Amino acid sequence: MRDTIQIALVGNPNSGKSSLFNALTGMNQKVGNFPGVTVDKKSGKTALSDAMTATIIDLPGTYSLYPRREDEWVAYRVLMNQDKEVQPEMVLLIADASNLKRNLLFASQIIDLKIPVVIGLTMMDLAKQKDIKIDVAELERELGVPIIPINPRKNKGIPQLKKALEQTAQHLYKAPVRDFINNEALAPAAVKEVKEVVADLSDYEAIHYLINHESFALDSGMQEKIESIEVSNKFNHTKTQAEEILQRYQRIGAILKQSVSEPTALQKTLFTEKLDDILLHRRWGYLILISVLFLLFQSVFWLAEYPMTFIEWSFAEISGFFSRVLPEGWWSDLFINGLIAGIGGIVVFIPQIMILFGLITILEDTGYMARISFLTDKLMRKVGLNGKSVMPMISGFACAVPAIMSARNIENKKERLLTIFVTPLMSCSARLPVYTILIGLVIPKQTLLGFIGLQGLVMMGLYLLGLVMALVTAYIAKWFIKIKEKSYFILELPIYRAPRWKNVVVTMVSKAKIFVVDAGKVIIVISLILWALSSYGPKDRMAAVHTKYEQLAQQQPEKADELEREKGTELLENSYAGILGKSIEPAIKPLGYDWKIGIALITSFAAREVFVGTMATLYSVEGGADADESTLTEKLHAATRSDGSKVYTLATGLSLMIFYVFAMQCMSTLAIVKRETQSWKWPILQLVYMTGLAYVMSLLAFHLFN
Repeated sequence: MRDTIQIALVGNPNSGKSSLFNALTGMNQKVGNFPGVTVDKKSGKTALSDAMTATIIDLPGTYSLYPRREDEWVAYRVLMNQDKEVQPEMVLLIADASNLKRNLLFASQIIDLKIPVVIGLTMMDLAKQKDIKIDVAELERELGVPIIPINPRKNKGIPQLKKALEQTAQHLYKAPVRDFINNEALAPAAVKEVKEVVADLSDYEAIHYLINHESFALDSGMQEKIESIEVSNKFNHTKTQAEEILQRYQRIGAILKQSVSEPTALQKTLFTEKLDDILLHRRWGYLILISVLFLLFQSVFWLAEYPMTFIEWSFAEISGFFSRVLPEGWWSDLFINGLIAGIGGIVVFIPQIMILFGLITILEDTGYMARISFLTDKLMRKVGLNGKSVMPMISGFACAVPAIMSARNIENKKERLLTIFVTPLMSCSARLPVYTILIGLVIPKQTLLGFIGLQGLVMMGLYLLGLVMALVTAYIAKWFIKIKEKSYFILELPIYRAPRWKNVVVTMVSKAKIFVVDAGKVIIVISLILWALSSYGPKDRMAAVHTKYEQLAQQQPEKADELEREKGTELLENSYAGILGKSIEPAIKPLGYDWKIGIALITSFAAREVFVGTMATLYSVEGGADADESTLTEKLHAATRSDGSKVYTLATGLSLMIFYVFAMQCMSTLAIVKRETQSWKWPILQLVYMTGLAYVMSLLAFHLFN
């Protein structure tokens, strides 16, 4: 039986920590939340040897043991042994070899906590490009902990790292006895008294108890004792912290002189810097950004067209086959028009979702996503946000829930609230199925200038519309949030790298899996409920329809097929779903919608992507066996009103797309906003203003194009 140990994985942002976590754990990963906060807790298992397994806890990136953001506090509490659930036996610290001075500050602090630590030295290839030569053996002697050069992207150094971790776990490597700096000298009397009150503390831990004890899980008696020590010794937080950092950098400077050889100031310009001159240019940078975004959305159509057509055709054939071989009955109707139609509404959009997430992952992996934040900071500041708001907003193109959670990286409270408030206006992947089917219905397959697809252009326009409205909303809302706090935008730009194709594929598969499992469950359940509501109604009304068409069939036998279609439509109108749709039709008629679209609007308030499954179920139920061999797009294209006019005109299609751009139709998003803001005020405001905005803008669009 293998021994199992728990290892905390820490490091500065952009140091290669996520790459190492993926290299060590592969697909053996779990994502949860740290107790009491919304910060992701990523953990995964890896075999260090035949005799030992490790659970790796990937802690949020942080620059030092002086936290400011919520995610930094999470890492800090774990390292200070204040988290009851996560108590690692040792620490795996990732340090960027090309920027050792800054990375060793955090490393030296962890060493002084007296936790067994192994350092993984990443970015050795970049250090080589910068002509930085590191004597790893000398650096290891100076720090007193094992240091292993690694390249997680190419799986180099991983076996040696696992061996060092196992040996450290077996106490063959121990934490250095001597402190990195003389921590006790920073506040000698206070440190000594705290160590008498709290057992088994290092000198450096005692300093942190003096600084942050109010945030630690200590009983009231312990809190009072430490507070009295702090007061009696006139302990100065800011002065102590400044002296500590100064001493650490002095010692780090001396160590680097011994173990690292760096080039002079006239070093060669790196490829990254040359590329930044173009991509961050004050004019060309924005043009390139718009081009990249256009290509991203155009590719979603180009690349997904054939697999989507094949999936639609396959499900139409499957439905047709079962309608021919199964006997008539409620259960076969439920199977074909409820279950198969619902599953088809999910599976058909998998290619687009995989392509969208794959392309976004490529932008992140190459380092361009961080440049988007830098480019847009100036614009963001004008509307009350800052460059850090861009990352949650761009993440909102995938899903608003993790995007809103990622806003915790914004230190300024007002900017964080504004970001949370407007992020749901970003067109998430749940809107993608709605846009796709409506664009295919009402926007012709034409090209402009011979190569710009009109459908891709409309898709990009919908995404940009949400973004522009988010900026307008933020500008208006900033005048109503009365929080005055200075804001700073500090961003580290990672180097440009080739994307990790394995990581891209893993992300595409995992996101498709999340869509199928999470969204799929909702869509299937609602499709089945909707089938029941669409197939049954008040007995007297349904019986009257059957009687009416039985008489007509006897009188006009030559019109049997036409009468059967009319009967299906009238039965649907008199079903429970039809009654519900008809009841709200007066409110939505000015937008160009009929009662069937009304039903879809109601069901999609649980989740936007349910719209497609709802329409698939409604039209399958209405059409009966005759409609099973046609695709959903064909059914919608042929849909007509009672007067014979088409339902899905250009005006109706654009109105519906715009409604879905603005409407808050996601219960999960409202729940996460409440959790992040600790108040129902913000989600209620979002629901009201977004629904109102959706109605007004859809009304304008319909009357403008009608």
